Amino acid sequence: MDLDAFFASCEQQAHPEYRGRPVVVGALPGHRGVVAAASYEARRFGIRSAMPIAEAHRRCPDAVFVRPQMDRYRRLSRQVFEILTSITPCMEAASIDEAYLDVSGLEKLFGTPAVIARTIKQRIVEQTGLTASVGIGPNRLIAKLGSEYRKPDGLTVVTPDQVLGFLAPMPVANLRGLGRQTQKIFRRLGIKTVAELRAFPPQKLEQHLGETAAQRFRQQAFGIASDQVFTERRRKSISKETTFETDVKDHPLLRDALRRLAADVARTARRESLSGSVVTLKIRFAGFETYTRQHTLPAPTHDERDLLTTAWQLFLSGNLPDKPVRLIGVGISGWNDDQPEQADLFAAQVQREDKQRVLNTIDDVSEKFGKGLLQVGVPHRTA
Repeated sequence: MDLDAFFASCEQQAHPEYRGRPVVVGALPGHRGVVAAASYEARRFGIRSAMPIAEAHRRCPDAVFVRPQMDRYRRLSRQVFEILTSITPCMEAASIDEAYLDVSGLEKLFGTPAVIARTIKQRIVEQTGLTASVGIGPNRLIAKLGSEYRKPDGLTVVTPDQVLGFLAPMPVANLRGLGRQTQKIFRRLGIKTVAELRAFPPQKLEQHLGETAAQRFRQQAFGIASDQVFTERRRKSISKETTFETDVKDHPLLRDALRRLAADVARTARRESLSGSVVTLKIRFAGFETYTRQHTLPAPTHDERDLLTTAWQLFLSGNLPDKPVRLIGVGISGWNDDQPEQADLFAAQVQREDKQRVLNTIDDVSEKFGKGLLQVGVPHRTA
């Protein structure tokens, strides 16, 4: 199940005057940033996610440009996922607007998979005003491709005996994990469709892609993929970033931006009961010159003080160009629930509990009165 143009559709649902008009969610015209989502009306002008907002405005100056309202999107996403879990508890949220469901054995309760899909779509539109596209297949790959096949508001059923025929005419670019470099290789080899990929000599493909990648794409070409739905799957990382209106070189301003981002990341980690040991700093300069730096902490954390201190140290000692910064971001990953904590001395335990109470209080205040009102203090260190 994949919600159609989710962010833009949420805006059209909240603002009836936007319906039928091109809607672009992201930065506002005249400001730095990119497109986060575009309605189908905007996509007719060639506007796509990650496009610079200036280019989107050039293509369609009459579009409605709005800033993202993440609280609204999360609320609607939760409503949709509640609908899905009312059908089957075997549901895996792949993102804020997409999920895999295992509907095996539900025929006696709800009917055929196609009937289940129509039920899901109807409940979503009735309860949220949003449309969804659903793909049904014997595994994750075919279900995903099916959900994309007739967007928006689509429903595609691919039975096991239809898989090869369904895939054959598709562009190879539709396959999962196909980056720009791999697409260039396929173009150079004259491979445009899945059928052509199947017919290409396997050994020759390995020479150009390597054994692992060649095998992975050939398996997809024949419709071979996992059929497992992981109901307890956790996200791989949590990250936040911001693009400045004008490039910034002032260290206090950069550190303050990192402070706010670290607080957002830590708050999300605590809400999801996650602690991570890998902190990532992302920096982008003019011309989209982008760098990332990582550091592994001795123990997992969900404290913004740890994230900010580590990220700022990466900025100071990461051998980065001495240029004004266009974008800065911070992330956390490396969830490790089994990693031992530091020595469990009584004083250390009390200190950890006090620290957690402070963080819980910040979360409670933020939930009630808004983000940023209450923050922890972090010692300022220079290098």
